[in-house]
Amino acid sequence: MARTRLIAALILTYVAFAMLLNSVGTVILQSISSFDVTKPQASTLEGFKDITIAVVSFVTASYLPRIGLRKALIGALGLAILACLVMPLFGSFNVARLHFAMVGAAFAVAKVVVYSMIGFVTDSPRKHASLTSLVEGMFMVGVLSSYWVFSAFIDSSGLRWLNAYWVLGAITALALALLLSAPVDEHSLHDSEEAAEGGAAAFGRMLRLAALPLVLVFVLCAFVFVLIEQGIQSWLPTFNNEVLHLPAQMSVQAASLFAACLAIGRFGAGAVMARFDWYPVLNICLALLAALIILVLPLADGVTPGAIHNWRDAPVAAFLFPLIGIALAPIYPTIISVMLSAMPNRQHPPLMGLVVVFSALGGTTGSLVTGQLFAHLDGRTAFTLMLVPTAMLAGGLFLLRRRIEARS
Repeated sequence: MARTRLIAALILTYVAFAMLLNSVGTVILQSISSFDVTKPQASTLEGFKDITIAVVSFVTASYLPRIGLRKALIGALGLAILACLVMPLFGSFNVARLHFAMVGAAFAVAKVVVYSMIGFVTDSPRKHASLTSLVEGMFMVGVLSSYWVFSAFIDSSGLRWLNAYWVLGAITALALALLLSAPVDEHSLHDSEEAAEGGAAAFGRMLRLAALPLVLVFVLCAFVFVLIEQGIQSWLPTFNNEVLHLPAQMSVQAASLFAACLAIGRFGAGAVMARFDWYPVLNICLALLAALIILVLPLADGVTPGAIHNWRDAPVAAFLFPLIGIALAPIYPTIISVMLSAMPNRQHPPLMGLVVVFSALGGTTGSLVTGQLFAHLDGRTAFTLMLVPTAMLAGGLFLLRRRIEARS
């Protein structure tokens, strides 16, 4: 029963942070109209979130086992609840920046803890991969839910959309209540000699881990993947609004299809990875991703502004482009599970700290670059250029496979 409550707490924690983190695309769209900011200014919201994630994760990941994973996660959830309160109470663009910085700091701790605790409740690589895919799948359910929660509060004017944060705060509080009811056995971390080392030694160990060729290739793959995912996800509502000319509420709702496809792909990834080798599956996913970008984006041409009033009027690109999510979905949880399964539990927190750092930097880079391309070129060109990091990721997976085979 305690194990079940802990798994439920970890999953709901990830759902809550998914809703908070991935509201950035909606907040970018609404900030442009509600707070009268430019697209490059709005794109900095991703930076306030992701740079904070990177810095906090880099500084704290090696210390979390000494603090206690459960205690650290309780603190992270408390900070996230506070971040939910400041938005509706003091809503402005600068407050939105503060909000995403607070959420980023909390998530930096939460992601390391959640992935580290997966090793506590699983006893085989297959079970680890299955639970990892489930957690990442539920993350995408949270992303999907976020779009619909916000769209329910969006109207033609005003700041009513900020009231969505009361709902997100309640969900985060429920995750905290579940965690408080679930005891955690952390002896596998505290009983090791490395756990008894000082903070400087623990930090140095994480840096040495980052210098390993296998780990370096792995975190670079994570960086490029998140660059692609966040570049698309953060700017998809704006793409729907400015390129496909959907109304603001429909633009947010249509973006939820991308999250739904990611969720479907990640739930299905567990079954697929249990039967097939990960490397050819991920290469097929990248080929499908490139094919969808090349074939679907031209369908966005020729849409008439003001002609779309309901879903019957929406162009086919609004429904087909989100299918990219299915192609992207298996990649991130699979490469993380492959690495964590090959490492002892005591190395999971520092390894996940590195993953969070590089993922955050990738998310910021993807959003900022895409935002600049939106501002200076156009939305279709911005998304078409995602073919470049897709090719880079294919090369990274090839190197990762070789390094893993050399290690085994």
